[in-house]
Amino acid sequence: MQISVNGTTLWFDVDGPVLVPDGPGMRERPTLLLLHGGPGFDHTGFKPVMEPLRDLCQIVYLDHRGQGRSGGSDPSHWTLNQWADDVRAFCDALGIVRPIVLGQSFGGMVAQAYATRHPDHPLAVIFSSTTARWDLALVLRRFEEVGGPAVRAVAEAFWTRMTDADRDAYMRVAMTCYNPRASADPFLRSRGRLKPEVLRHFSGPNGEMARMDFRADLARVRCPTLVLGGLADPVTPHECSREIAAALVNAPTELVLMDGCGHGVWRDDPEAGIAVLRRFVERVAQARDSVASRPEG
Repeated sequence: MQISVNGTTLWFDVDGPVLVPDGPGMRERPTLLLLHGGPGFDHTGFKPVMEPLRDLCQIVYLDHRGQGRSGGSDPSHWTLNQWADDVRAFCDALGIVRPIVLGQSFGGMVAQAYATRHPDHPLAVIFSSTTARWDLALVLRRFEEVGGPAVRAVAEAFWTRMTDADRDAYMRVAMTCYNPRASADPFLRSRGRLKPEVLRHFSGPNGEMARMDFRADLARVRCPTLVLGGLADPVTPHECSREIAAALVNAPTELVLMDGCGHGVWRDDPEAGIAVLRRFVERVAQARDSVASRPEG
């Protein structure tokens, strides 16, 4: 499905209803909005792993502006502020009220921009395998620990030059180190749509990612927040998750770091990773319903 938002067309998919029968009435379930990684990828990495949550909430998959099946080919609009404002406007256009927004990797950067620019909009946020600022020295050190000097060299060439050849080598060599366990889905990456021009624009040597720093802005977030990361993640190391959690000084925050898991913990341990998300969504929904049921006055 597509919808016009902020001068472009955003592609999205919906899994499950908001309203479900509950005895004599209808019960409203939370909406979980998923923001994919990259940049330059699409939502397909969330399918089918997130499907076990559809009995608990409505799931909405969104392709960011300029990525996947969405429109928006003007590089001047490929910014965190624009992507964040697109999330707000997308929800408003569809009547999605108080979503739970999960951002994975680059999507977590968008989620941080969204939550700090629109702090009253989300019911809750989940920052998964992401970072508040880019620390290349730390990332290269982790790649060397995981794969040795050869993998570090491939990662360094990619992040400092990002030619087509560097990108191909990185995807072939370094990205295999993102997760310590082989994915049960052999077509996880091949199903996605890659827009390398968006990746280069945002993540290249002169891109916005090298300049971003959300540490001070995260104090604006007030909603319940889950910070989720893997202890074996080389590209957004666990120190990044700890730093985000420490910066959330005004939000009820839960930090979960999973042993033996890398980038996107559900890729290494789907059962445990989804269980963490389920507990958080259930707790947030129960707290919302409890507030809604309180008598006025």
